[in-house]
Amino acid sequence: MQQIFNFLIRNKNNILFLLLLGLSLFLTIQSNSFHKSKYISSANFITGGIYNWSNNIQTYFYLEDYNQRLLEENKELRKLLTNIEDTSAVINFEDSTSFNGIYLFRTAKVINNNYSKTDNYITLDRGRNSQISKEHGVITSQGIVGIVDQVSKNYSRVISILNSHSKINAQLKKTNHFGSLIWNGKDPNVVQLIDVPRLAPIKIGDTIVTGGKSLIFPQGIPIGSIEEFKLDQNESYYTIEIRLFNDMTNIGYVYVIENKDKVEIKELEGIDD
Repeated sequence: MQQIFNFLIRNKNNILFLLLLGLSLFLTIQSNSFHKSKYISSANFITGGIYNWSNNIQTYFYLEDYNQRLLEENKELRKLLTNIEDTSAVINFEDSTSFNGIYLFRTAKVINNNYSKTDNYITLDRGRNSQISKEHGVITSQGIVGIVDQVSKNYSRVISILNSHSKINAQLKKTNHFGSLIWNGKDPNVVQLIDVPRLAPIKIGDTIVTGGKSLIFPQGIPIGSIEEFKLDQNESYYTIEIRLFNDMTNIGYVYVIENKDKVEIKELEGIDD
């Protein structure tokens, strides 16, 4: 203990200088919007870099799993193409990342993934420089992941479907009955579909997909299967427990979806961003 006191006494001038320097930098950043924005930008860059470095190590151990997913996805794509008699007459690829000229698909890697909190977020290694913007949908070959809500030059943050603020239009695959997909904050493998009318023919094991009333996700992207369901107190609507197809605790690579017609549709309907 005496050695610590002696060290503080010997270096009191240097320590005082560092404290005053830190205090002055803090006050400068807080009182000046330009310096504050530069600090936040630098902090985001450093944080993103740390996430990226950490994720590169984790990715190495999951390579076999990711490769298996790619094999399964390629198998499904080959099956789809085999069942199309005249591919050129049915699918019009504007470029290698677009489908039917409406949706653009871009790839990204998850560098940080939270799933143990009430409000969980995911960080991707793509940002404005890769044409990623707010309100872009995020999926994997297994199902939906979330919606982009914050973007920097090189990174973007996604509101995970495991987030109390997430609310996504979804429907029964076999009918047009739809509701809102939410999460109650409990099981990261199970989400809830609410406001489905009691007239909907529901069975355990039925598939739930994205609905056609969203400007973010194409209709028909798989979400999960019905595990159980119950009517509300008024017995007018169902609350349905959905077991996700996606393993939200193990997400490596994703597709980011842009609806090219979203701005035009919003302007027509008078919806502000």
